[in-house]
Amino acid sequence: MIRLVALMYVRYPLSLRNVEDLLFERGIDICHETVRLWWNRFGPLFAGDIRRQRISRMRGFRYWRWHLDEMYVRINGEMVYLWRAVDHEGEILESYVTKTRDKRAALTFMKKALAQAPRNTRGDHHRWPALLQRRN
Repeated sequence: MIRLVALMYVRYPLSLRNVEDLLFERGIDICHETVRLWWNRFGPLFAGDIRRQRISRMRGFRYWRWHLDEMYVRINGEMVYLWRAVDHEGEILESYVTKTRDKRAALTFMKKALAQAPRNTRGDHHRWPALLQRRN
């Protein structure tokens, strides 16, 4: 039931009180504050589970591709570099924030991104594992 409540709140543009009303119509009497607490506690777990399932489904997709995206952003008043691995559908696979834009930061991010990427993908990045092993 917790998963249903969290997914109703996220999947559809509903407020906490709307979710409370919908569940009350189905015979489930909970407070909107309970919906918020459940989402805060279990939402990240559900999101991680959905992301893992999505990536495992994409492993069988023959033409799955991803690319790197880097930008300079302000976080808490400080300018930092945001590195992201984005797949061909625009989903963010991995992200990494660093203060410097150098080879060390790029290699650290590539290690994280390659750990998440499907093994059967091909493209320019298929040579990175060998490069990463040589550099270390």
